[in-house]
Amino acid sequence: MARMNSLVQTVLILSAVAICAIPITAAALQKYSGKVITLMTKLDPKQIVSSAKKQKPRRSVEDAIKEYGIAARKRVRPSFKTAGVTYPPSNITLVGLKEEKLLFVLAPDPDGNLKKVVAYPILAASGEPGPKLMQGDFQVPEGFYKIELFNPNSAYHLSLRVNYPNAEDRAHAVKDKRSNLGGDIMIHGNAVSIGCLAIGDEPIEELFVLLHDTGLENVKVILAPSDLTRKASGVDFKVQPDWLPALYKRLKKSLSALPPLTED
Repeated sequence: MARMNSLVQTVLILSAVAICAIPITAAALQKYSGKVITLMTKLDPKQIVSSAKKQKPRRSVEDAIKEYGIAARKRVRPSFKTAGVTYPPSNITLVGLKEEKLLFVLAPDPDGNLKKVVAYPILAASGEPGPKLMQGDFQVPEGFYKIELFNPNSAYHLSLRVNYPNAEDRAHAVKDKRSNLGGDIMIHGNAVSIGCLAIGDEPIEELFVLLHDTGLENVKVILAPSDLTRKASGVDFKVQPDWLPALYKRLKKSLSALPPLTED
């Protein structure tokens, strides 16, 4: 079983590299591939076959909603009730704070006042404060985004794809003469991630179902280096693009319009 767990961990790391669009050198690929092959040769063939048989067939979004919807709604509805927000809400704002490692769900009450409904701990993410600029920089993006895709067949249980790079990211890249911006930035389950946001399996079930019930067209995403209403970004602007201070000013203004997210 320990060998199987080691194999699963290695495969998950390789999957994170692939899913989050991280380039990997030939030497590293050979290293990890060799590790997988070595572990595979030590496993009982019956165990391999048994594990293969347990692999679930590809499913649709509706399949996932049918499988997780009832339990996920049961778990998340009390938070909406406590916040005084009708479920499903008319719209949702997701706020990801990188330094605090928190993903907030906000929604309006019947009077239109935005309320903080739930905060999910971010269990894994890579990089530092500062925007994502290119494929392989291991950065989580910063800015204003949408969720563009449900992925019910994620290697990390379920996932939601952020629309990075968006039009603003591409415009900045043209100005900076950058290319190969990367992509496939996900909010997903499990607790392993490179460039994405991992929030665990039950939380991603809740978020997946919530966004399905609300409609992706009614969801916006704010990703910031930290709660800029309470602290500085911690970014060294000397090594960042010249457009970043203006983006942080806009992020701070947007965060200031929300209910307080973090404590002093």
